[in-house]
Amino acid sequence: MTQPLDHLSLYLFILVCDEGTIARAGERAFIAPSAVSKRISDIEARFGTPLLKRSKRGVEPTPAGQALLRHARSLTRAMERLDSELSEYAEGARGHVRVLANVSSIMEFLPEELSDFMLDNPRIQVDIEERFSPDVVRGVMEGNADLGICRRSMAVGNLAFLPYRQDHLAVVVSASHPLADRTRIAFEDTLDFDHLGLSAFATLNTFMREDAQTHGRELRFRSYVSSFDAAFRLVQFGLGLAVFPLEAVARYRQLFDLRIIPLTDDWALGEFVICVRDRDALSLSARRLLDHLLLRAPTRQTMV
Repeated sequence: MTQPLDHLSLYLFILVCDEGTIARAGERAFIAPSAVSKRISDIEARFGTPLLKRSKRGVEPTPAGQALLRHARSLTRAMERLDSELSEYAEGARGHVRVLANVSSIMEFLPEELSDFMLDNPRIQVDIEERFSPDVVRGVMEGNADLGICRRSMAVGNLAFLPYRQDHLAVVVSASHPLADRTRIAFEDTLDFDHLGLSAFATLNTFMREDAQTHGRELRFRSYVSSFDAAFRLVQFGLGLAVFPLEAVARYRQLFDLRIIPLTDDWALGEFVICVRDRDALSLSARRLLDHLLLRAPTRQTMV
């Protein structure tokens, strides 16, 4: 069977051509000249043609040797680039990180955080996929992502959950709405008015219905929409009020002429966690992103 070429043999062939003698090539590589000569002979036997012209003055490549030398230099440069690139992966400077995140985190803060990280780490690719919070946990648990960002209420299962951020639910109304002048409000006081539901907030919608029932009231959803922009437009034109995280709405206040009224209920304070299977087993790239997110968080607590 034909013996495959190896990197050392090609490297020694390049040295022999550069130095002009097998002896000097051996000195430079700290290898006995006889071992260098054997390597060259093996390559010649593999291709069935002389690669070096030998004389008393030394050696020089034959036409076949010139062809091999050209390819050997190219392959050696490629190997050096490969070594350098893989070293970057090992050091966390290059890599690919997969993130699952719920819609609130994407609307409120995550794009800015990822943008800053990717500008500082241009050779790390970060893929983010929007999921409902339960699906975030499930995806990380099944190994479909390195990191997940979800609501703390969904922090169940055999994962590590790292406290990350908080947000605050608020009532969003138009400037002409009867509640527009309120500075704070209890959820119960919104039940006299039509609500708009966001499909992505199915869990919150269900919770609010149940909370209304505890007060002997009914929560009326006039319409459901699939995006924040659609909800803001409907609120703007007085078709209902909406309950959204204040942090997701604040930047759109002026654009849609909205009024934002924080809820006073205890459950209006929400918490995000970052979930990972095993923090110590993360790739260096994923660990670098995790450290970046935790460092930039307004408050950091101990692990749940």
